Amino acid sequence: MNLNTLAGRNLWRHKRRTLITASSIAFGVLLAVTFTGAGDYFYTRMIDAGANMGMGHITLAAPDYNRAPSSKKYLKQASVLRQKMIQLNEVKAVLARIHGQAMFASARNSVGGMFIAIDTQQENTNNNLFLKAMIAGGMFTEDSKKGIVLGVDLARKLKLDVGKKVVYTTTDKNGDIVSAIARVSGLFQTGAIEIDGVMAILPLEIAQQILGYQPDQVSVLSVTLYDQRNSYLLRDQLQKMAAFKNIEVLNWQQTQPDLAGMIAVDKSSNYISQLLIAMLVAAGILNTMLMSVLERKREFGVMMALGMSPRNLSLLVILESFWLALLGLIIGVIVTTPWYIFMTNTGIDLSAAYGEGFSFGGVLLDPVFKIRLFKESIVAILIGLFGLALLAGAYPAWRAGRVAPVESLKAL
Repeated sequence: MNLNTLAGRNLWRHKRRTLITASSIAFGVLLAVTFTGAGDYFYTRMIDAGANMGMGHITLAAPDYNRAPSSKKYLKQASVLRQKMIQLNEVKAVLARIHGQAMFASARNSVGGMFIAIDTQQENTNNNLFLKAMIAGGMFTEDSKKGIVLGVDLARKLKLDVGKKVVYTTTDKNGDIVSAIARVSGLFQTGAIEIDGVMAILPLEIAQQILGYQPDQVSVLSVTLYDQRNSYLLRDQLQKMAAFKNIEVLNWQQTQPDLAGMIAVDKSSNYISQLLIAMLVAAGILNTMLMSVLERKREFGVMMALGMSPRNLSLLVILESFWLALLGLIIGVIVTTPWYIFMTNTGIDLSAAYGEGFSFGGVLLDPVFKIRLFKESIVAILIGLFGLALLAGAYPAWRAGRVAPVESLKAL
């Protein structure tokens, strides 16, 4: 009789035990998809949100700008660099921005903070988190180029509202102190106090004039990608290109080390949780297969006495593990698919617990819990669980091959 057929029949001798073990594998698939999918989704959302808050997935800046930011360090010929970048297939948008620190003052108070100067022709709600978070007024227009947009908490500290004037003071590219006055054209609220309490947005053209920059000079070019996972490879490619020889090319891990560190720690915790789940699944398979081998010790003795080799006997047990693992994965896919579709499209709203938004590493996150799997994650889950199931059957298979036929027959 074919070994595959024999293995299948052996599994269905104890249907309940086989189904319970297969269900444990299926449950492992469900948990692995949930944990891994949550990581893939939230890590991507965090990285993308951080990129849209200023520095991008890839940042082009003057040498040493990231270590010690200063208005004295700026990019020249930004439009040329932007044009080179926008032609790359991986690149979604290239945004010219000026970053700086400033003192904001009203008639009632003064507060230290930061500003980002943007070109509203380049930016939109898809690549700028602050535009998406507008709650009052609007972004500066052609008719109000001297406008300024404040975070709600910064405006509250200054006791300002839309239409009021604010004076901001900073240092220009020569290190001289310069001041300008602007009218508040809008307010934004991200939900993160560390952002809303210090951040302001200025028109790029006005910031260039105040800092003494030429129209083609900016602090950084913020590059957003279609897929943040390409940031490593693209950074390395750009660093080797002659056009970027005297440019500091960094990926998001270098410009946002706090976020990168938190994600690394969270990933480690996630991996440990999944490892524990995998070990429990493996223990269940090992227990089932070992019990099956011990129960059939006499049967194996007879089979070997009739001419079956120890190698084929071990292979039989391995095939049983193979079909058990395959059955578990099939059940797991059937059970997990509707859950995955629901969690991908709808998710679970956690706003009652966290509010409308919460931050992680200084990055605002959506409180709706969703999952998303990259292709490599799906492959890793299936291969990992399947390989673990086969590995768990290795010891019982070894035990089966060492059955002594004479000793087994004596017990008949």
